Amino acid sequence: MTLGEKLRYLRQVEGTLRGLERELSQQEVVRAVKKELGRSISQSYLSQIESGARPHLTNSTRLLLSKFFKVHPGYLVDDPEGFQTELISDLGATEDKLDLWLVSGAERFRRDPEMSRALLDVARHPDSRRCLILLGAILDTPGLADRLLQVLRPAP
Repeated sequence: MTLGEKLRYLRQVEGTLRGLERELSQQEVVRAVKKELGRSISQSYLSQIESGARPHLTNSTRLLLSKFFKVHPGYLVDDPEGFQTELISDLGATEDKLDLWLVSGAERFRRDPEMSRALLDVARHPDSRRCLILLGAILDTPGLADRLLQVLRPAP
């Protein structure tokens, strides 16, 4: 995962933790850092980092953002090519990519709150890959999706 992807992911998580049901905007991060930590960071700097125009953070900015997002400062660097979070397989890295994709999709569907919430629910699940495989199996079973919807969301 790149540094920019990590910052976008942290903004999404922070927004969710703050009950917004959406990511914090870069400007909201700037304001919150100022209010909560008494320090400054510019929105344009965050934008450059997230877009990849600036590939690295200064050490002071890394420490500031890690304190704000409550992560280890070492998290705020690009992962090396082929980096894996699991010792046995690359499933953990795949799960991270899938979760980022789901969070991105939730943002694209933010005008459809039900869809956005569903995508975020899957992304937050500890095994989002398995959730999507289960959904595929449900859809492959004739009539099961309709029966489940009737049980889970009965008509008023």
